[in-house]
Amino acid sequence: MRLDPYVQVDNTPFTFSGDDVLRVRGKPWRAQRNGVGLNEMDYGDVVYRFQDCGRLEEITREAEVVNIGNLAVPFANLAAFIRTHDPETFERAGFLISPQFGLAFDPSEPYWVTALAWHCLPEWRSLGDG
Repeated sequence: MRLDPYVQVDNTPFTFSGDDVLRVRGKPWRAQRNGVGLNEMDYGDVVYRFQDCGRLEEITREAEVVNIGNLAVPFANLAAFIRTHDPETFERAGFLISPQFGLAFDPSEPYWVTALAWHCLPEWRSLGDG
């Protein structure tokens, strides 16, 4: 996964709409509304989540390595890297969330990493600690 925090994941900018994803990726393997009210487009190796208004919220994909700028961070080292380099890191619902790097992941569930849009950070912060 190549991450430009809050801007782009690989070749997908956070300005993309669902129609843009369909144009580039074709029909998803599964499309559904998830338990937190986001519309998901699941392609197996990557999941895009959108608000009802069409705004892209999250991109989750398998990432054995997360590339941030010139750094390549293996998933096995990602939690330690985040805790060391982002003093604002917090945990919610089993996820480690990094505001600096715009990502969330469950360290016990390799290799899934979720890149976040800036505007969805308050939702993550408002989740209970449980």
